[in-house]
Amino acid sequence: MKHRHALPQLHGYQMITEGGLETSLVFHSGIDLPLFAAFKALETDAGIRAIDAWMRAFAELAVAERRGFIMDTPTWRASARWAAELGIGQDDLREIHREAVATLSNLRDAYETPASPFVISGTVGPQDDGYAPSTTLTAAQAATYHRPQVDWFAEFGADMVSAITITYAEEASGIAAAAKAAGMPVVISFTLETDGHLPSGEALADAIAAVDAATGGYPSYYMINCAHPDHFAHILDDGAWSARIMGLRANASRCSHAELDAAETLDDGDPAELGVLCAGLRRKLPNLTVIGGCCGTDLRHVSQMCRATRAA
Repeated sequence: MKHRHALPQLHGYQMITEGGLETSLVFHSGIDLPLFAAFKALETDAGIRAIDAWMRAFAELAVAERRGFIMDTPTWRASARWAAELGIGQDDLREIHREAVATLSNLRDAYETPASPFVISGTVGPQDDGYAPSTTLTAAQAATYHRPQVDWFAEFGADMVSAITITYAEEASGIAAAAKAAGMPVVISFTLETDGHLPSGEALADAIAAVDAATGGYPSYYMINCAHPDHFAHILDDGAWSARIMGLRANASRCSHAELDAAETLDDGDPAELGVLCAGLRRKLPNLTVIGGCCGTDLRHVSQMCRATRAA
């Protein structure tokens, strides 16, 4: 893997990620996702076609915009707790990770250009609910829990690990420790409530400081995901902690997590407005190099983010 461990986003490349794969599969493609597990879509021909078309569209956008593309494996819910609830054993789970990385490697071979480096990101999600966890892990417990996924990504050739929609600092610290033990670069993406705090009640600055203190600053950078810019723009300042945030995957909706959980229709917001809001955050996040979407977003939203940041 020619980009393995040499992350272009750390060296000045502007990168995109995808939008909200799960919400797109459910609301646009009509594909059932038990436990919101995107990898389950790969069990059907319709799901395979939908995910392939989704990834190719973002790959084409990246090349057209001369930006890099961080390709996330559809494994946010592919850890032991969720797999057990879905009746999936360890051997099958390992094969899901192998196939996910191999598929993205083929996509990279098909689309990557010198101006648009592609990065394979192995995605891990929280052990409990991504909005309102009912139980929490210690950092040591989290490291043990997440280590199998991290090791599979290292084994199969992913370039980095992305922990997405993390709700408290201890789990983030454990994931970072597991990645450090495996020699894998890791990115921690926290989700925020409408007041700009983590679901745990922690301030974002405090959570970043806690993870950096616990891991010797091991995460390559931090991100914010599954929140609308209006939910967190007010908490950002020019402190050193804000400089650690290099990525943003915003929600299209201004709804709270509780409202999103209960929603029966998709709130896809205003793509152009979301693009402008994300571009405006570059004044508060000087190291922002990775942009993309989360719940309710698709190619339209990320295209508008590219357009607005290019104009800015």
